[in-house]
Amino acid sequence: MRTPRRHGFTLMEVMVAVAITALMGTLTLNAFTTAIKAREMVEAEAERHRMVRASMARMVREVGAAFVSDRYDSRRFRDQAERPTNFVGEKEKLSFTSLAHQRLYADAKESDQVVLEYAVETSPDTAARGRKDMVRRANPNLFGEERMDRGGTKDILVEGVKRVEFAYWDSDKKEWDDEWDTRRLERKSILPTRVKITLVLPDEAGKAIPYTTQTRIILNTEMPRF
Repeated sequence: MRTPRRHGFTLMEVMVAVAITALMGTLTLNAFTTAIKAREMVEAEAERHRMVRASMARMVREVGAAFVSDRYDSRRFRDQAERPTNFVGEKEKLSFTSLAHQRLYADAKESDQVVLEYAVETSPDTAARGRKDMVRRANPNLFGEERMDRGGTKDILVEGVKRVEFAYWDSDKKEWDDEWDTRRLERKSILPTRVKITLVLPDEAGKAIPYTTQTRIILNTEMPRF
């Protein structure tokens, strides 16, 4: 009686099977890696949009509460340019006094008045490789020893900004102006009725994408001295 022959895999068949399995594993790994990178990119872009929306909402609120006042010690602040409240708007920088300050600590010697400044600056972090950020400077001490353009603390609102642009609505001329300075006599007592804010950021391909919003200034005339 013949014993039946047992058939197995040849070495070539085993090598082909291993190669096919390895190829399928590589393709699967690449698919997972691509999906993870895509998800991380989408999440990073969503976080970026969230940061831009939150920052612009904050600027809208704070610029909307801008004010200038004639209620100060004229013997101490004799020069119009040195008074503690002003609105100095340029095309790429805005410094102003606002009633939008929020005290973070109980019994802090602060009020709702604050000096604010928005501008794009190069990051001092060497690891950032020259990255430009939207920076907010705040000084709640309006009547201190420092001038309006000095002092306070700086915080980054948005990282990786190409530029910021401000425009100021002149209700008399019915047009946008790229500067507004209440240190000048002709604009000593008035503020623009609206301010347009444009943040320009690069997308994942490096293309410049503008984000624009507007805010209306409620107290657009000087608070008089009583």
